[in-house]
Amino acid sequence: MSKLHKPTARLVAAALLAAASLGLVAEAEDTGNPDLDAVRTIAEEGFIYGLPIVMNYSVMYEFAVDRNSSQFKAPFNQILNTARVATYKDTAVVTPNSDTPYSFLWLDLRAEPMVISVPEVEGNRYYVVQLVDGNTYNYGYIGTRATGTGAGSYLVVGPGWKGEKPAGIDKVFQSTTPFSFAVIRTQLYNPADMDNVKKVQAGYKAQPLSAFLDKPAPPAAPEIDFLPANTAGIKDNFWQYLDAALEFVPASATSKDIRARLAILGVGAGETVKLKDISAAERQAIVEGMKAGEERVAKYLASGMHDLNGWPTGSLFGDKAYYNGDWLKRAAAVKAGLYGNDAAEAVYPLTRVDASGKELDGSKHNYTLTFPAGQYPPVKAFWSVTMYDGVSQLLIENPINRYLINSPMLPELQKNPDGSLTIYIQHEPPGKEKESNWLPAPDGPIYMVLRLYWPEPATADLSILPLGKGSWAPPSVEVAP
Repeated sequence: MSKLHKPTARLVAAALLAAASLGLVAEAEDTGNPDLDAVRTIAEEGFIYGLPIVMNYSVMYEFAVDRNSSQFKAPFNQILNTARVATYKDTAVVTPNSDTPYSFLWLDLRAEPMVISVPEVEGNRYYVVQLVDGNTYNYGYIGTRATGTGAGSYLVVGPGWKGEKPAGIDKVFQSTTPFSFAVIRTQLYNPADMDNVKKVQAGYKAQPLSAFLDKPAPPAAPEIDFLPANTAGIKDNFWQYLDAALEFVPASATSKDIRARLAILGVGAGETVKLKDISAAERQAIVEGMKAGEERVAKYLASGMHDLNGWPTGSLFGDKAYYNGDWLKRAAAVKAGLYGNDAAEAVYPLTRVDASGKELDGSKHNYTLTFPAGQYPPVKAFWSVTMYDGVSQLLIENPINRYLINSPMLPELQKNPDGSLTIYIQHEPPGKEKESNWLPAPDGPIYMVLRLYWPEPATADLSILPLGKGSWAPPSVEVAP
C-alpha cells in the first residue's frame, strides 16, 4: 500500500512546520546555521505556490476519500448528481455557485484513462463540464459553449499518457496530475424545473477506457493511505497538507525551481533528501513568510485586477499555459473562488465595498444594487449576484433560503417605473413590497460575486469583454437612504 504519511524525517519536518503555522514556536537559541531571510522567502513563495494545491487536495479528500465527511460525494471515478443547489451547509468549497445543481466526479487516472459521456441537451439549457487538475489548471471544457449540446464521449488521460484517440471518442483531454476533478454545472430555470435537470444529469456517464472499448481492464492502481485533510484545517496544517499533496503533483519546467526550494524545508522532498533540523528561529521565519504570502495574495486581489465601479474583475482562471508559472495570480484565483472558470466560460466581478469605497457591512447599513433598463449583465447563458459571508466566503443561512438573485428570476422581480431593477441588500427583511428583490445579507462583513455565464463576446453591442475595456460594467453598490 502506498503511504503518504510515512514515518520519516520528512513527516517530522512537516509536523514542525505545522506547529509553526499554529504559532507554537518554542524558546530556543538560533543555531546560526540557516539564512533566516532565505527561509522566510522560501516560505512566502511556497505558500503562494502551494495554496491552490492544498485547497484542491483538501476538497478531494473531503469529496472522494473521507466517507465520514459531511462533504463526501462519491468514490473516485463515480459521478454524484445533486438535485439541489448549494446552500449554507456546503462548506468544503469557498464561494460556491448556487445557480446550478452540481454533478461531481473525481478521477483517478493512474491505472487507465476515463471516458466522460454526455447526453444531448435540448433547448437553450446551459451546461458545462469543467476539468480541473491538481494544479488547479482548467485543462478542458465540455458543454454548451465548448462542444455544443449534442451527445458525445470524451477521453481524460493522466500525465505521461501517450496514444491515439480511440474510435468513438470525440476529444482527448490531458491532466497534469493523476487525480483530477470534473465538476458539472447544469442550468436550473426555476424550482419546478428540477425534474428536467435530473433527466439531463442521468445522461452523464463515467467509465474506464477499457470498459468503453469492451476490453479487459489493466491491473488496478495501488491503494493510497491519504493524509487526512479538510478545508477548515488548511491554515493550521498548511505545510503538512502541501507535503502530502505534492506527491501527486509532478514537478514541471515552470515549477521545478520552487519545488527545489520547498525541498530545502522538507516539503515535497521525498525520502531521498536529507533534511536538516529546523530551529525555533527557522520556524518563526516560516510563520512570517506564510503571513507575507497571504498579504501578497490579498493585495493582488485588491489591486491586481480591473476595478469596474468597485467590482474588482480579472481573468484569474485558466490552463497551464495561461498561468505560465505566475503562482501569485493562481493563488489569487483560488482565494477569490476555488474552481472558477476561464473568462470565455464565465466572468466573476466581486466586491466588498460600496460606491464610496467603504467596506460592505450588513450590521451597519442597508444597500442597493440597481441595473438600469436594458443594462443587465450581457450573457449568452445567464447571470447571477450571490451573497456570501465576508469572513468565511460561504453562503449564509437566512429566513427565505435565498442566496442569490439571477436572470431566471427576472419575471418574478419588481421593476422600477423606468424599467430598472433594484436589488435590496440587507440583513433584515425590507418589507413585503420589496421582498421579491431582497438579497439577504450577513449581520457583518459582506462579500458578493456577480457571475456572467458565457459572457457576450467583445464584438457584441454590450460586453464585459475584454476585461477592463468592455462596453459594460456592473453598477456600484449604494448605501440605502
